[in-house]
Amino acid sequence: MLDHIGLTVPASRFEEVTAWYLAALAPLGYSKQMDFGGQGVGLGPDRLNTVFWIFGKGDAEAAATHFAFRCTDRDAIEKFHQEGVKAGGKDNGKPGLRSYHPNYYAAFVVDPVGNNVEVVSHDVPQ
Repeated sequence: MLDHIGLTVPASRFEEVTAWYLAALAPLGYSKQMDFGGQGVGLGPDRLNTVFWIFGKGDAEAAATHFAFRCTDRDAIEKFHQEGVKAGGKDNGKPGLRSYHPNYYAAFVVDPVGNNVEVVSHDVPQ
């Protein structure tokens, strides 16, 4: 879970990046909650929890960022990875346990402009 995070991407790739995040984050319940006419969008599970923002600015390359979304459902992590790669992202770590601690289950996908996106669960599987 994040409170909120915002990415700035090249304006020329804004639509592509937005489409990628909408597809990749759908398994986590995220959808477009706010739209500022091709300049910015807010994503989240509902309008009161619009926690992920994408803004298009200029045509310069944006700096790559790493961030993680938390969830409690390993199936959602697997679907995130599948949808993220299918939508044009690059695999950067298939779903699985990591060595950070015994229950750290995560997947990593690099988005269309080079950000390393992780979805992680710290919970014991049920």
